[in-house]
Amino acid sequence: MFPPVSFKKLIASWPVARQLTGADPLGLGSAVKSERTASLRPRTETADKVVGSICPYCAVGCGQLVYVEDEKVTQIEGDPASPVSRGRLCPKGAASEQLVNSASREYKVKYRRPHGTQWEELSLDQAMDMIADRVIATRAATWEEMDEAGELTLKRTLGISHLGGATLDIEENYLLKKLYTALGAIQIENQARI
Repeated sequence: MFPPVSFKKLIASWPVARQLTGADPLGLGSAVKSERTASLRPRTETADKVVGSICPYCAVGCGQLVYVEDEKVTQIEGDPASPVSRGRLCPKGAASEQLVNSASREYKVKYRRPHGTQWEELSLDQAMDMIADRVIATRAATWEEMDEAGELTLKRTLGISHLGGATLDIEENYLLKKLYTALGAIQIENQARI
């Protein structure tokens, strides 16, 4: 059994006892506060800066506030100023801090050669050069200057198409459209419209 003094102290520390004996009968103020709850602080309080962003997952484009401390993302929450989501995030968007800080996140280019069984690391420059070489080779191999009858000028390729991601903004889509049109591609679409 508890000693009488500590038992009294224990009972007095219960919110319901403080509610019934104090000036807060509805339990909406001081009666429900404890030493522990008084010491709690928002998990975003120590952030050095807050950066606005867009959720990377789907076509909705919910606004996010990214909290950064010591150049590391510490929290991601919904942006109440976003006209799209008004501060709300789905479970995936709410967990996107885990995507950013995951121990299994890849930071290097991985490449598996045709018929290969192992991934190898490439430098970003080497990977970009490989992509550019393949785009140029595909365009050259599939270029159509004229139609089969030789009467209609086509100047196009059906060997290259583009399907944009849902989180691309209007400016990025504009630049992609310009790039692929300049390459002669005509199959250009964006996931957000599909």
